[in-house]
Amino acid sequence: MMNDVSEFLDRYGLHIDPQSRYIDFVSEAGQLGRAILESTDYGSHTAEMNEAFRDEAGDCLFSLIALISEAGIEPDALLSEVLERYQKRMDAYPGSGE
Repeated sequence: MMNDVSEFLDRYGLHIDPQSRYIDFVSEAGQLGRAILESTDYGSHTAEMNEAFRDEAGDCLFSLIALISEAGIEPDALLSEVLERYQKRMDAYPGSGE
């Protein structure tokens, strides 16, 4: 995924500093939140993972990968580190993972 995002950023000259990329990510996350709120009619029923949710979730994913890329971090290695950290936390709780 990172290669695809990096190539897209290169092709269209969309590289920006990590601070600006973070603001873009937060904006996209807000739009995802809005799509979820609207799909629930502002809390009246369970959220629908509809097309608007997919579109906004995809925008968030792209923005997050772009942010990580602009910061010079390899997302696969980052995810491995996070999962290892989470695993240690879960292993500390009796009965977890059963």
